[in-house]
Amino acid sequence: MPSALVRIMRLQLDQPTNRLFRRTDHYWLDLCLTSRPEQARGCYRERWGPHRYEPLGEIFLVPPGEAIHVRSDAGGRQASVVCEIPAAAIDRWLDGSMEWTDRRLAAGLDIAHPHMRACLLRLAAEVRHPGPGGEVLAELIAQQLAIEVARYCQAIAEGPITGGLASWRLRRIDERLHQSGPPPPLEELATLCNMSVRQLTRGFRTSRGCSIGDHVAQMRIEMAKRHLASDENIKEIAFALGFASPSSFAYAFRRATGSTPRLFRQRNLSRTR
Repeated sequence: MPSALVRIMRLQLDQPTNRLFRRTDHYWLDLCLTSRPEQARGCYRERWGPHRYEPLGEIFLVPPGEAIHVRSDAGGRQASVVCEIPAAAIDRWLDGSMEWTDRRLAAGLDIAHPHMRACLLRLAAEVRHPGPGGEVLAELIAQQLAIEVARYCQAIAEGPITGGLASWRLRRIDERLHQSGPPPPLEELATLCNMSVRQLTRGFRTSRGCSIGDHVAQMRIEMAKRHLASDENIKEIAFALGFASPSSFAYAFRRATGSTPRLFRQRNLSRTR
């Protein structure tokens, strides 16, 4: 389309990922439809040096002209919807030129943004099942996505952010959310960060561009995807993740992914055969 190139990419990773790629005049957006390989992470070596790697979230963004080195600790099968947007389609919505500071680069590697996610899933649906007017509809969705990306990037202020969370606090939150069991209450996360719930919620939104509740919900779905890749019983997965019942788990999973847990598992199994 004029505003984007959209593809469903299915990868068979026979060994841990270790590759470098660069986009010269396009923004690269990647939404993982399955789950990322174990410990998937990225490093902007030309900016950060060779040792700083940040986790790759469900959605990550690579700006034009930047080279990212991606690593993981394991291989496996992965499916993603990838959207390449010309720089001009996003830059037109920015207030002046965009300087890609360390903060912006790091924030782009783990994006928890419901509107961007919804646009990418809708584009994936159009790729899989095109219908009447599909090209026009997809172009409009791509234009909305370009605006959402511009707004997200613009909201990440340069330099220190008043009220934002320090990187060590963000790491503690993510480490806690990766643990098994039901999601922790906000009070626990606030105590972990040595701050009040009010400070936590405000600071998290400033740092990540989304509410901490949305982030927790997305992390639960990512953990569910990993469990569903195993032979665990779906009922056991639901209770292990803290859902009140298998039906509430199925509802939340379908609302987030467009698929029931059982169908998601069947699709994953068919890809591995």
